[in-house]
Amino acid sequence: MRRIVLWLLSTLSAVVLLFGYHTSTSGPAATAQAPVGASLATTSTTTTSGGTDPGTDSSSGSSGSTASSSPTPAASSTVTGDVAQTRWGPVQVQITTDGSGTITDVEVLQYPSGNHEDDQINAYALPQLVQATLDAQSAEIDMVSGATVTSEGYLQSLQSALDQAKA
Repeated sequence: MRRIVLWLLSTLSAVVLLFGYHTSTSGPAATAQAPVGASLATTSTTTTSGGTDPGTDSSSGSSGSTASSSPTPAASSTVTGDVAQTRWGPVQVQITTDGSGTITDVEVLQYPSGNHEDDQINAYALPQLVQATLDAQSAEIDMVSGATVTSEGYLQSLQSALDQAKA
């Protein structure tokens, strides 16, 4: 009789624990709703900035003699990668390249931010991913431990931006 009671209580405890466990999959539904409309507007956005005329670039800060003694660099371009949908939310990367194809800047336009844990993970991981991209000058970078899902989305969007920049 004691075995039956013990078995019944342990089974009941296991069922309560099983159904009482709350998964964290409800977070991305809230974050994925807002960017859907934004992703339609930003996925096809590719802009080129800068000019070939040194007189039109007001941010150059170089003197006229320096600009005339060296050839004007090719125009820099800013390319926005496709939105990578991850299970925690969308990730989208924008890169800026100079005329020779060197990545000069990386911005993460969208990333999972549904809760405090996402914010902590991304505050740690995104700067590392951006720096690794600038160092490697490609999408062949290591993922950040503890931010695997965000890293995978980052790499997908980064590769998309790099492909668009080369096209």
